[in-house]
Amino acid sequence: MLGSRMNWQRWVMMLPAALFFGVFALVPMLVAVYYSGLNWDGVSKATWVGFYNWTHAFDDGQALHSLWLTIELMVLCWLLQNPLSLVLGVFMAGKQRHRVVYGVVYFIPLLFSAVAIGITWSYILDPEFGLIDTLLQAVGIGNGTENWLGNPHLAMLVVACIIAWQFIPFNSLLYQSGVKQIPASLYEAAMLDGAGPLKAFFHITLPQLKYTIITTTVLILTGTLTYFDLIYVVTNGGPGDSTEVLAMDMYKEAFTNLNIGAGSVIAVILAAAGLLLSILILKFTGFNKMESQMEGT
Repeated sequence: MLGSRMNWQRWVMMLPAALFFGVFALVPMLVAVYYSGLNWDGVSKATWVGFYNWTHAFDDGQALHSLWLTIELMVLCWLLQNPLSLVLGVFMAGKQRHRVVYGVVYFIPLLFSAVAIGITWSYILDPEFGLIDTLLQAVGIGNGTENWLGNPHLAMLVVACIIAWQFIPFNSLLYQSGVKQIPASLYEAAMLDGAGPLKAFFHITLPQLKYTIITTTVLILTGTLTYFDLIYVVTNGGPGDSTEVLAMDMYKEAFTNLNIGAGSVIAVILAAAGLLLSILILKFTGFNKMESQMEGT
């Protein structure tokens, strides 16, 4: 009797989350799947074409190009964000008083919207009056007219740096919380064995942060997979198509080319890729086992 009552209570407590997920995630996804089978410009009468949009999604080569750009951006964002976030998180977890102030300052970029950040960095990187070129010229680097966002060889890296600037504070906060969960007794034992700060970091801190690293990896990769707003504001997919990732390609197909069906195909692919990527990372890293990190210590 008690067991059945507890099961009933669990279902009641899960109901709000299940309803929220169904209304704002599952239903829109099913609608996108339906739209992917239509020939529709968003205004006139839609025509059902079945799998035509799916079989021709990569025919023009642009979607495939956007896919590779998306993978490139994911790799760049991970390389820029995770190591720096780890270092900052460990630093902010220290007990010195001034580190609390630094933690507040580091967190500020996360408070701004992507549009505000995009507009601000567009001015900062402007080749005519931008702050970056002015500072570089002042220290004798470059001629002060580098077009950071207009160079197809630099634009993607610059975009990844701006994204990293925005989200490193959040990932640092996760690492800071993870470090504070590590028992001080481990560091005390290491000090008694003669281990310095560097050895303690690699042999205690880093292994204990295994699941935090996995969490930040999933968030960075899946978040970058669907990143759109900042790229739209900063480069609009340019110069040329050098930053036209899949999310940008989806927008242009649906709202510029007025091909809702083709845009919906890309939307479904992005959602499925994000879900699959998360499952694979959790499966092959052992995160779903949730074993204790203290085991064997």
